[in-house]
Amino acid sequence: MASSAAAPVAGAVAGVFRAEHGRAVATLTRLLGDITLAEEAVQDAFVLALERWPEAGVPPNPGGWIVTTARRRAIDRFRRESTRDRRHAEAALLHTPDEPLEVGAVRDDQLRLLFTCCHPALSTEAQVTLTLRLLGGLETPQIARALLVPEATTAQRIVRAKRKIKDAGVPYRVPTEAELPDRLPPVLLVVYLVYTAGHSASGAAGGEGLVQAELCAEAVRLARVLAELMPDEPEVLGLLALLLLLDARRAARRGPDGALVPLSEQDRARWDAALVAEGHAVVRALLRRGAPGPYQVQAAIQAVHTDAATAAQTDWRQVLALYDQLLALTPTPVVALNRAVALAEVAGPEPALAVVDALDLPGYQPFHVVRAELLGRLGHPAEAARAYERALELTANAVERAHLQRRRVQVGAPSGGEGPRPG
Repeated sequence: MASSAAAPVAGAVAGVFRAEHGRAVATLTRLLGDITLAEEAVQDAFVLALERWPEAGVPPNPGGWIVTTARRRAIDRFRRESTRDRRHAEAALLHTPDEPLEVGAVRDDQLRLLFTCCHPALSTEAQVTLTLRLLGGLETPQIARALLVPEATTAQRIVRAKRKIKDAGVPYRVPTEAELPDRLPPVLLVVYLVYTAGHSASGAAGGEGLVQAELCAEAVRLARVLAELMPDEPEVLGLLALLLLLDARRAARRGPDGALVPLSEQDRARWDAALVAEGHAVVRALLRRGAPGPYQVQAAIQAVHTDAATAAQTDWRQVLALYDQLLALTPTPVVALNRAVALAEVAGPEPALAVVDALDLPGYQPFHVVRAELLGRLGHPAEAARAYERALELTANAVERAHLQRRRVQVGAPSGGEGPRPG
């Protein structure tokens, strides 16, 4: 029985791991007061699930089973390591009921852990890496591929970040209302970067769609948690709307043959209508508030794109006006590059190319893609080909490379209209 049940149960454990790892680690972190110990206890519980579930079957509440088992494993470890601090922690755990916590409490734990991972004492790179590890449940090789960083570097970031949290005594809590204005921006940025790593075709070397899908789903889930617990923060809702509208068309970005499909060529029937409707509703509610921020404006841009029945019906003047507003709020070269894509649709490729050529983004792959598209439209095939070649040099993903190679062959074709990755 065990052998015949092992394969489907292993798949079930993998599914529970993706869905429950972050929640379990967050809950155990609150109970143990130590991120590393919490993660180890949860890992022990999943190993035990692989051993026991083929015989016993998947429990009715697998997430609760993981939390309860992890708690018991932590108690066993404390008994083996009979230091004074361990005995105090064991006593606290023994007085914690076995019953799984209510959903609201679990979500609070996740939010606490998210703010802990995104504490300003950590670098942005460490924040993103630790969030993916603890809340996303991704293994070190997956994180390394997703962020295009060597595995050794990723592992070091995780270890150092955990050590810094412990040594600096970073509190495991949601900041007070007075602290939120300073603490919320890095949290939103990390959730956005998690989604960007999954959404961008170059986010995972080798075109591993599974990793990209997991990253996107995790970012949307975290954005929902933030929005549920902080419904009065406009930028939190703006980020949620942005991710919903991006995610709504994620399935259409790949054709039946696996090829990358630019926005102008996507089958809009494949967009997720429910996500589009939800994202539009959030954007409309935010417009009534009249307090625009960068994430809200980006969400409004995506709302214009997803409101058009066809690519030809896109209101590019409205998109350009929104990018003007975004550039005033966030005057960065990447925003200027995105604006240039809209400018090309409104005023033509020549003024857009002048804007692009004035930007200093030599190592940013989308810069060379946009430049190649504009040069092609202006009838400069040799220069466009060189720009595509530079973009190819900066692209690790096989799917994206194939798309750029096709575009290089088709130099002079109209722009795909998608522009750079979400940013």
